[in-house]
Amino acid sequence: PPQAPPTPPVPGQPPASSFGAGASSASTGADGAWGAADAAPAAESSAFDTSALTGAGPEGPAASPGASASPPPPPIEPDPVRTLELEPRIVEQLATVFDPEIPVNIYELGLIYDVAVDKQGLAVIRMTLTAPGCPAAVTLPAEVQGKVKAIDGVADARVDVVWEPPWDKDRMSDAAKLQLGIFD
Repeated sequence: PPQAPPTPPVPGQPPASSFGAGASSASTGADGAWGAADAAPAAESSAFDTSALTGAGPEGPAASPGASASPPPPPIEPDPVRTLELEPRIVEQLATVFDPEIPVNIYELGLIYDVAVDKQGLAVIRMTLTAPGCPAAVTLPAEVQGKVKAIDGVADARVDVVWEPPWDKDRMSDAAKLQLGIFD
């Protein structure tokens, strides 16, 4: 099918981006938050399953902190034994996910805040992004969700993108800082 011509840049707004065929372009909603602009459901416009993402109302998971968002996800009752059993395998998978702009995995970058697994095998990953306008705001959480969901013993996975506390370079591991040449 013919594709629409590229959207010309708008002063003061980031350029539209694409991710594969039928990708969404970045735009602002009525409240000024960044999100997906096309009318297709996320599952059709992304190479990743974004159904488990939370904080992804009409503005998308990249909505700036404080912007109106969907209600918070239901809390889970973490099972300490299941969490202890599965966390090493979950962390191993998280270490295979890389920020496309930084050559360090998201675990070493300090983007993962918490991992919990309930008795039914639902793994919930609390993570953040390096910035609210991060170009990988949909792809990184969706990749995390897919990789965690594929682990034997995990029945389902949910990614909660959080903005508090905000990410900063102090959250990076020493190995990540060394790899990036950051010396404190």
